[in-house]
Amino acid sequence: MPKTTQHSIENIIDNLHSAVVVVNQDLSIEYMNPSAEMLFQISDTRARGRSLKKLVIDEHEFIDRIERSMQSHHPFSMYEAELRIRTGQSVVLDYMTSPIEYRSSGQYLLLEFVNPGRLRKLAQDKALLNQNEASRSLLRGLAHEIKNPLGGLRGAAQLLERELETENNKDYTRIIIREADRLQSLVDRMLGPRDVPDKTPLNIHKVLEHVRQLVQVENDTVKFIIDYDPSLPDIIGDESMLIQAVLNITRNAVAEVGPDGEITFRTRPLRNYTIGNNTYPLVAKIDIIDNGAGVPEDLKEKIFLPMITGRADGTGLGLSIAQSLVNQHDGLIEYDSIPGETTFTLLLPLNNDTE
Repeated sequence: MPKTTQHSIENIIDNLHSAVVVVNQDLSIEYMNPSAEMLFQISDTRARGRSLKKLVIDEHEFIDRIERSMQSHHPFSMYEAELRIRTGQSVVLDYMTSPIEYRSSGQYLLLEFVNPGRLRKLAQDKALLNQNEASRSLLRGLAHEIKNPLGGLRGAAQLLERELETENNKDYTRIIIREADRLQSLVDRMLGPRDVPDKTPLNIHKVLEHVRQLVQVENDTVKFIIDYDPSLPDIIGDESMLIQAVLNITRNAVAEVGPDGEITFRTRPLRNYTIGNNTYPLVAKIDIIDNGAGVPEDLKEKIFLPMITGRADGTGLGLSIAQSLVNQHDGLIEYDSIPGETTFTLLLPLNNDTE
């Protein structure tokens, strides 16, 4: 294969989400893409020349299948196979083999490893984004239908108040005006922020520390655990919007854990990460973890919808608004919850260069 063609193919494979490994007839590694480097926790440079048995260890059935595919020149696929990789970790993967022409001589096999859980997660993320957009469209239509009669009621009450002579009677019209204003405010809050984000470079740790200090002033007995990755670059975002998003989630966590609970702020970078339909070279992963009772089972599928809450004193708008704020930064909020550990994860692209 010509060198330029080989390099162009490798450039394409480098951008795949699935982990790709090319081995020769001795099952020595010829090439790994970045996703494979992440999966097996070894660089392409260090892996080249090593045996595939050093990546997938103590898996005789797996190696036997690979050898048979190499000898027969036939591709094959396995789904949800449990493999033990070089780190000692057992992972569930789909894997496929394909005989290929990689160099001018010899036999080569391309192995593609796919995390089925990641595929399911991508589908869930898309569903979450679609759900948020659908609910916002519904709310915009509902708000229009509510605001018009509210304005008429308020105006009629003001006109009626001018005609009334006694203060006692005017008290009734003032109640109508006050309640109309309250409903107007509620509708505006349901719609969430409508301002265009004023994005500037900012340190996400500054946002988290601002929220932590603010919440600890209100609840000084709650313990905060900080686990920041100092190598995380600045993000491009609206500081006030991101503070509001983190604050909404953190206040929910405080309400769940009670006065003696624990909340963890943790940050990590993610490389070549997909949010919705876009893949970003680098994404900030911000975890807000609490040790409360967890999300009730009946709320898990609708927790980001407006007016959904598990607390008697809750409005059900905090998470919906937080999701909208993060969506305006091309990001997403996910969560995972079991009793004793609930994690809300903010995923924020560190730049807008999508693949």
